[in-house]
Amino acid sequence: MTETAFWDTSGFVPLCLQQRNSSHANQLLDQYAMAVWWTAPVEARSAFARGLRKGVITAREHQEAIVVLDRMRWEWTEVYPDDFLRSFAETLTDRFPLRAADALQLAAAAEWAMQRPTGRPFISGDKRLLEAAGQLGFRTIAV
Repeated sequence: MTETAFWDTSGFVPLCLQQRNSSHANQLLDQYAMAVWWTAPVEARSAFARGLRKGVITAREHQEAIVVLDRMRWEWTEVYPDDFLRSFAETLTDRFPLRAADALQLAAAAEWAMQRPTGRPFISGDKRLLEAAGQLGFRTIAV
């Protein structure tokens, strides 16, 4: 059985769009099932649209990324918002130099880990978020 990891949006976008780290992300997907934060699909779609607007990806690549994202959604575990998660995210902004969305991602990961993150895998492409996750005890994996 595949171990589950918490995937930050920056960790799974390379699964949807061809990027320099896509090969590594696919290797990680072979090793780790996905748990993601409730807003991760919105963040991913925002990244896709930004790439399209900037001319980094084509309209076809944009559409293909959406199809891959929709397919992945059927397989992953989603962490939903609640008052505790929001409160914990608020404290994370005091402890670490995180943006609001990243604090919510990390709080969702902690909730997924039932507040026992030690050794649980956390996958991200964001250096600052990986550092904070590591300080909480997660086993961090960079994409």
